[in-house]
Amino acid sequence: MLYRLFPLICLCFASFPSMGIGTTHAAEKPNVLLISIDDLNDWVGCLGGHPQAKTPNIDRLAGMGTLFDNAHCQSPVCNPSRASMMTGRYPHTTGIYFLSPDLKQAPALEGVKTLPEVFAANGYKTMASGKIFHTGDKRFFQEYQPSGGFGPRPEKKISQPHGHPLWDWGVYPEDDDQMPDMKAAKWAVKQLETNHDKPFFMGVGFYRPHVPMYAPQKWFDMHPLKDIQLPLVREDDRDDLSQYAIDLTNLMHVSPTHDWVTEAGQWEHAVQSYLASVTFADHCVGMVLDALQSSEYADNTIVVLFSDHGFHLGEKQRWAKRSLWEDGTRVPLIVSAPGFAAGQTTKPPAELVDVFPTLLHLAGLPEDAALEGNSLVPLMKDPQQTWTHPAVTSFGLGNFSIRSTRYRFIQYHDGSRELYDLRKDPHEWTNLAANPEYEAIVSEHAAFLPANQHPVLPGESTGHNAYAAANANAKIEE
Repeated sequence: MLYRLFPLICLCFASFPSMGIGTTHAAEKPNVLLISIDDLNDWVGCLGGHPQAKTPNIDRLAGMGTLFDNAHCQSPVCNPSRASMMTGRYPHTTGIYFLSPDLKQAPALEGVKTLPEVFAANGYKTMASGKIFHTGDKRFFQEYQPSGGFGPRPEKKISQPHGHPLWDWGVYPEDDDQMPDMKAAKWAVKQLETNHDKPFFMGVGFYRPHVPMYAPQKWFDMHPLKDIQLPLVREDDRDDLSQYAIDLTNLMHVSPTHDWVTEAGQWEHAVQSYLASVTFADHCVGMVLDALQSSEYADNTIVVLFSDHGFHLGEKQRWAKRSLWEDGTRVPLIVSAPGFAAGQTTKPPAELVDVFPTLLHLAGLPEDAALEGNSLVPLMKDPQQTWTHPAVTSFGLGNFSIRSTRYRFIQYHDGSRELYDLRKDPHEWTNLAANPEYEAIVSEHAAFLPANQHPVLPGESTGHNAYAAANANAKIEE
């Protein structure tokens, strides 16, 4: 097993960056392998989000390092989530809340170096394939290999005949080698078989299970349709939500409605397709981990695996991302690094914005006081320690979720609120915000709402449209 190659002895962490463990290059700095999986929620074996999830390789990586069991994105949308993580700034600092604009168009980010650019400035060779940023990855890496994006796609959609061209699911194509993620995995394997004369920062970005939820037949065979278990959904789940919360997460969205999915008899098939796509992506992760295990870089490489946001498959009677509930914000986050114990799980909240300062810390690079996240290294040293930093997620100006170890607090732009006790109510079925017994808990979490919020930067996207529609219904003027 790969985790056996990582030292389990107690090392003096302060001296780690100068030790040059295990490479033939006498490199003093550890390599970094950053693995991204697009639209992957907690349907992962080690996170327990779905009982039929088959992710042996992600689970293996969790066994090699630290699993952040309560990790959350900064925005439940690809572009702002990745822009936040790769710049170390919250969306409410940059104004990038939705699929547009590009981070280079944000005045608040002018002159800001992204994560790979900082590593390049510190002597690293930076390279990537697939989706690490939302678009334009080539701008940020010294070497970049496109993998093929969301393709290939059939001439006609398979399961959802109407709507957005990417919103579809089913068996396609015939062979794994036609899948962009397989191309990215093979590229990464080749890089790990290559002798590099510098420490490297390598990004490998997989597109599945992002729609279209296509994968070859063998991955569907691992999840037989007749055996599929659907998410638990209550018909009255939205009765204790404000109209604004319902509008924000349903109006002007491009995903199919839950009514259509159920009436068309497609719920089981869509869940099967998501599970099959996850298992395929996990296989690609395994190829990369196997290559790392057999390489000269095995014992001197930091590995970080993350997803950019969660995903609904019927929960809260909706589909896709763009929500401030647990299904929309919770993400896999695993960090494995030389000198740290293997097989750890930590429960305090972690954020994707924390990855930037964590990697600087682990690699022994200079700290950056402008970064808004927190290094997760203390939790890697002691997973049980007290942690006072909640996870803050936004979806447009005025819409925030504050996730602590036990609770989720949500405040919307119209002033409506939600509070859930995740220990007693993991499905977030009971909104406690108006319960007098929880007034102190509400106040405690509300104290973390950002005092300053950057206005929404202009753009054309589903998020912009949904946000505008919800505000219009609530008669909120921007």
